[in-house]
Order: sequence, then C-alpha cells, then structure tokens
Amino acid sequence: MKPNRLIHSQSPYLLQHAHNPVDWYPWGPEALKKAEIENKPILVSIGYSACHWCHVMERESFEDEITAELMNEHFVCIKIDREERPDLDNIYMDAVQAMGLQGGWPLNVFLMPNQKPFYGGTYFKNEQWTRLLANIANAFKNHQDQLAESAEGFGRSLNRSEIEKYGIQPSEEEISEDDLSEIITKLSAQFDKEWGGMNRIPKFPMPVIWNFVLDYAYLSQREDLKEAVYFTLNKIGMGGIYDHLRGGFARYSVDGEWFAPHFEKMLYDNGQLLELYAKAYQLSKDEFFLEKIEETIHWLEAEMLEEEGGFHAAQDADSEGIEGKFYTWRYSELEQLVGDELPWLRKLYNLKIHGNWEDGVNILFQTLDYETVAQEFNMSGEELSRKLIQVKATLLKARNERIFPGKDDKIIAGWNGLMASGLIQAYLATGTERALQLALANLDFIRTHMMKEGILQRTYKNGAAYTPAFLEDYAAVIKASLMAFEVSGNSNYLDFGKELSDFCLTHFYDEQEDFFFFNDPQAEKLIANKKELFDNVIPASNSIMARNFHKLSLLTYEEKYAEISRSMLRKMRELILKDPGFLSNWASLLLEQVIPTAEIGIVGLGAKKKALDLLKKVPANLVVAWSEEVTENAPILTGKTPDSTGNALIYVCFDHACRRPVSEVDEALSQLPFLN
Repeated sequence: MKPNRLIHSQSPYLLQHAHNPVDWYPWGPEALKKAEIENKPILVSIGYSACHWCHVMERESFEDEITAELMNEHFVCIKIDREERPDLDNIYMDAVQAMGLQGGWPLNVFLMPNQKPFYGGTYFKNEQWTRLLANIANAFKNHQDQLAESAEGFGRSLNRSEIEKYGIQPSEEEISEDDLSEIITKLSAQFDKEWGGMNRIPKFPMPVIWNFVLDYAYLSQREDLKEAVYFTLNKIGMGGIYDHLRGGFARYSVDGEWFAPHFEKMLYDNGQLLELYAKAYQLSKDEFFLEKIEETIHWLEAEMLEEEGGFHAAQDADSEGIEGKFYTWRYSELEQLVGDELPWLRKLYNLKIHGNWEDGVNILFQTLDYETVAQEFNMSGEELSRKLIQVKATLLKARNERIFPGKDDKIIAGWNGLMASGLIQAYLATGTERALQLALANLDFIRTHMMKEGILQRTYKNGAAYTPAFLEDYAAVIKASLMAFEVSGNSNYLDFGKELSDFCLTHFYDEQEDFFFFNDPQAEKLIANKKELFDNVIPASNSIMARNFHKLSLLTYEEKYAEISRSMLRKMRELILKDPGFLSNWASLLLEQVIPTAEIGIVGLGAKKKALDLLKKVPANLVVAWSEEVTENAPILTGKTPDSTGNALIYVCFDHACRRPVSEVDEALSQLPFLN
C-alpha cells in the first residue's frame, strides 16, 4: 500500500501507521490549514509505540479500507505520538476528562477546524468507531453551530488556570512536622498490607510515593514505614511485572498482585524504580534489592543503550501480534530447557502444566522467597542462587532466539534524565563504577547532541535532535545534572543544571501564578498553555522544578531559586495535605523544608572519598559539594579550606551558617538533624 504522510516521521509510533489507508497527517500547519480551508472537523488520534490497545485499534479500524474511506472523506486525520508531544496529549486528555469521559490511550478527539475539541474517547471497537464517525460527520454537516458552541465551552474550560481550577492560594499556616504526620497517616491508610503498593487495581508501582515514604521513614527513624517500603519493593520485584530473566519492570499489573502486566517496559518507570531500589538497598543491604538493581542495569545496557550514550524510550508489549508472547512460557518448553531443575523452578515461579495465565502459558511469578524454596528442596541458599543464575541464562538464551517485541528507539531527554538519576543513585548504593559511567555519558550525550542554539530538544533519533523540550525534560535533566555534580565534583554539571534552570525561568515561568508552564508559550501557539501540578507515574514537572530550585539555591547561594521554591510549596500545601497520593513529590519538598537540608562542603585531600561515603550513608535531605583543592567553582565551596596538613575538612552548614568543621564522616553524620 502507498504510504501516507507519516512516512517522513522519525517517531516509531507514527511510522507504524505510515502504511494505513487513512490519510494521516502529522500535527503541523499543513493539516491545521487544510481543516480551516475545507471547513472539516479534525480527528486527532494520540498513542505511543508500546501501547497494546493502540495496536488493536489500528488493526481493527485504521488498517480497514472502508473505515479509512469514511475517515478520509469527512475528517482531517492527525496522528500524534504522545511521547513526542506530551503538551498536546495533556490538552486533549484534559478535554476528554472535562467531557466526563475516561482518559487513556489510544486517545481519539474530534476538534472544530479551530482546534477546539467537542467530543472524544479512547479505544473503540470497529463497529462503534464507524457509527461514531458517521454520527459526527452528520452532526458537523447539519448542526455545526451546536458543535461550535460546545467546543467553545470546552475551550474556555481548557483555558482556566490551574490556580482557579483547584482553588490554589498561598497557605496562611507555616509548614510543620504536623503536616508530615498528616500526610504519612493518609498515605499509610492506602497501603495494601497483603500485596504491597497502594490499595488500587490496576497496580502501578508509583515510585514517587515510596520515595517520599522511604525518606520520611529514614528521617523520622520509623522502622515500620521502612518495612512497608521494603515489603512493597519485594512484592514488585517478585511479581510478573518484573522481568526475572533480563531485568527491568513493566508499566503496571492489571491485577492487584503484581502478577499479569501489560508487558511494555518504559524508560521512565525503570529510571525511577532503579533510584528507589538503590535507596532501599542503601538502608537495608537486602541482597534481593541488589539483584534487581544489577539485573535492570544489565537490561539497560543490553537492550536500551544507543551507542552514542542515549537510552531508548520503550519496549513494546506485543510480539508477533500477541501481547506478552516474548515473555511467557509453555510448560513443555520449560521441561525441555531445564529438565531436572524444573521441580524447584516450578515452585519458585508458580508454574503450572496448563499455564498460570491465559492461553495455557506461564508468567514467571515469584511468591516465595529464595530461602524458603532452598529449604524445601534441601539446598543451601548459595546452591539455589548458583542454579538460578544458570537456569536464567539458559532461558534467556532461548528467549533471545524468539522474535523480539517492537522497540521505540527514539531518545527522550526527560526520560534519559530520570534514568541518569537512577544510575547515579545505583552507583552510590552499590559502588558499581559502570552505573556512574553510563549516567555521566548519558548527560554528556544530552549536552552535546540534544542542545540546539542553547535550547534543549525533547527527542533525538537517526542523528538528529528535534522538537523543543518541555518542562518535564528540563526538570529531569536538571535533577540528574545536580546529582552528577555531587558525585563527580565536576562543576560543568552544576553549570549545565543552572543554565537549564535559568532558561526555564525565562521561557516557562509564569510570574503571576508562581508556577511553570508545561510548554514554552513562546515556542508554539496552542489553544491552551497548561501547568502540570499533580505527581503521577512521573512526578509533576513543577514539583521536580521546585525541588531542583531548593537544591540549586543551596549549591549556588542564589536566593531567587529558594524564594520561588518556597512560594510554590506554600501554594501547594493545602492540596498536599488533602491528597498526598498524587502530590508525593511535593510532600518530599515539604519534608526537605521542615527538616533543614544540610549544605555540606568538603575541601582537601580525600574529599571525594568522604563525599561519596556521606552520600552512601545518607540517602535524603542533604546537598554535597567537594573538591580535593581550594576552589570557587561552586559558591557552596567558597571560603572553605582543608586542615593544616592539606587533608579534607567537612563543613556541615544550614542556611549558609556552618558548624565546626570536622575531619571524619561519622562526626559530620552526628551534626545532621532528624525528625523529633
């Protein structure tokens, strides 16, 4: 079939639709102008390459000649990759939810020629879809004025500011330890005590929640809360949501037990989970967490690393048109491959002769710990571990001979930032130099390949960076850059983080409301400029920025960053207390403000070792800068000197006032505050 206009796209998702009989346009002036000139409604269809139901709707409707004919005759059809254009996805997802409809992907929205939406939905079966197309075409022909009126209403709704929509105003009360108690009480009430995670189905890992709980548990010395986090991470790591052979986590499980996932693996989930497991390992030294960290880094290197240093975006759920086919096993296959080892393997992973999932296949799903299985089969822990490594290698070799799921090999700046942060935390937790090398090479790749004339780009593919980045990208890359400065001592990373932060202040910051727009309003005229405030599977870009500015103010001694961060938090306080489950990264900022964040400068011989030692022992609520010699490359280090023999001194400071400098890490630790 002759390709449509999507054939010139870089996006793997758009290219998947390039041979549909639908006359798809990418988002841009050509399609929008056509709708205006011909006075046709616009159909915007949004998805992403790893989306299972997007593939289903494509097969049923967009590859069907008769359906395509109906779409081409009556609509200007635009395909959007939500990963390339999250700004448009945010706008039209908001619109569909304002219509009282359920959001999700594929997202299909009908617009007037002026881009204002009047109807939408997600996945439609072909029969429903063709009926809907006919009804809308008829309504546009005969009742265009009514549709236009409806679209105006939704347009006004989209342009309401978030301040107005959520009744946001600065809190009159000061933040306090009582706020933290209220937040943790509300979150704890939602914990699933049987399976870990939050008490919801489907089950998303939500690392942003558990990061806050773990930091709070550490700073309040609450062992019960630490155990709640460890319990959740054990259950996730044992579940079918985790790839036991290669490493890496799927997006979510469709059930409440972490058993059956939609099998797509997204870089943003894995970066955040890597950071969370690393923090948990720092505090617990649990070997199971170490296993997940190491295996996930192996997956990243083996399957997601682009040779220049960037990480690919996602792996698909489907292969050969079947969801999960790549990851699941028939019992007979396992018998052939592992032979005598099958009895204990069967017990370990809940394998069934007729399958433990649909269509007679097995998902590897662990519900017993290694020690219990070893005891039952009269093995030592070491013997089971050795055998498991061998069996996993055998199964992985066999699996690698299968047809791989599709891969979205574009590189997204923000998701790479999240993964770089995860790798840096993994380095601190495990001492694995390779993790740090991957992180720093990744940030260097972003700096050299994804900046154009001082502007960060969202996406990189086939040697080219394109689409100016969104706040999500800036926020995540700034966070990783500041972490990179702390561990490497290289001030280039601090300078890069500050440069990107100042760009955000100029291009994204709304001085009237004290929050940042998701899109740069100067870059492209859209029907609405949105602000992302609520933390979800990815923390809100505003909450990451607020935490970045808090940290940046401590490293640079520039008060403007601190003022903006504090102002944002004051405005969010009431919402955080009301619904912390979707504002947990804001809660982390509140925690950093209630307990003074330690500003630590280390100067002199041995500074690097002391800095890394501190960062390994303290996973929360400090910033660290170090240099082996006297320097002014970061304001936090200005005026700090080694002892009389040139050996490193550690300066623990709060609000720029320093305690007595000490030479030993343990002495510095004794100067750090905890919750009462």
